[in-house]
Amino acid sequence: MTAETRRSWWNGRWVLKASDEAYVLILAPDGRDGSVASLILTDAGIPSVASPSLETLVAGLDDAACAILTEEALLRADRRALAGWVAGQPAWSDFPFVLLTLRGTTPDPRLPGLLGNVTVLERPFHPAVLANAVRSALRARRRQREVEAHLAERQRTHERQSLLIRELHHRVKNTLATVQGLLGATARSTQSKSEFYQSFSDRLVSLAKTHNLLTEDYWQTAQLRQMLTNELGPYDDGTSSRILLDGPPVELSADIAVPTGMAIHELTTNASKYGALSVPTGRVEVAWTLRPAEDGQRLSLSWSERGGPSVAKPTHKGFGSVLLQRVLAQQCSADIVIDYAPEGLTFRMDAPLAESRLVPRY
Repeated sequence: MTAETRRSWWNGRWVLKASDEAYVLILAPDGRDGSVASLILTDAGIPSVASPSLETLVAGLDDAACAILTEEALLRADRRALAGWVAGQPAWSDFPFVLLTLRGTTPDPRLPGLLGNVTVLERPFHPAVLANAVRSALRARRRQREVEAHLAERQRTHERQSLLIRELHHRVKNTLATVQGLLGATARSTQSKSEFYQSFSDRLVSLAKTHNLLTEDYWQTAQLRQMLTNELGPYDDGTSSRILLDGPPVELSADIAVPTGMAIHELTTNASKYGALSVPTGRVEVAWTLRPAEDGQRLSLSWSERGGPSVAKPTHKGFGSVLLQRVLAQQCSADIVIDYAPEGLTFRMDAPLAESRLVPRY
């Protein structure tokens, strides 16, 4: 039951009533005790609900903030369900009861032990005595609920931290493996120390940019548009004549974002050296769409270069070609198509997207 509703016993069952206030259950089936207690609480601005039996009262305790019971009603009822509910309370809970006894008599010693957190009032009592006792009980219950909320938040924080630690461990291992792969691939595809240093440094910077986007979201996702902007931004003249990005917001999970970010870097580097971005009149258009699939969504991305030097298919495969055609296909389960048309290179990728996050949003 939410904070906006409360339950009332009506026609043999609990029904929900709109309210944002804590309320009191009353079990006083004999005489006028129940109606008098309800009237006193109403005058004090405290909502209450009368229970026809101990069984129905126990059924409503989870949502109530206090319960008033007469001694005789407890003594002649089967108290096992109540004892089980009291004993089964969570660690933060110590539900407050008010036990009404008769003046000049000693309460049955079993009842205080059964109820635990109990205030004993002798009848007849002054209205202010009952109202004050109930107000004190409501304050205590409110504090308990605050403790409940605090403990729940601590548990959520602990779970998030545990997930983050596991994710960080996984990402560090993957990052080290990626850096090792970059080192070897760059060494094999360069001819001099200076060329190796420049290529390797540029790839590490690109990898770091993707990691920065991921850490902003607790190592979960990176925005595709921001990844493209990080690489292509230096070539954008602000008029959309050289760089055109067109597509909906897309969040890439870390496992897809890292290889995709590396692929975008290789495409940008190739375009700046040999393709459309190597001449003032060249332009790059990147468009992407999302479509539903049986296992979630699929991303279709197209990178098109126009206005640059005439393109020919390379005679040997360097690191960039291997990354685009093999690494993306394996790590992202992507379908890759590269077209080396004379008027400009076109790269297409179609890949599945993960639907769930490991770590919840804060």
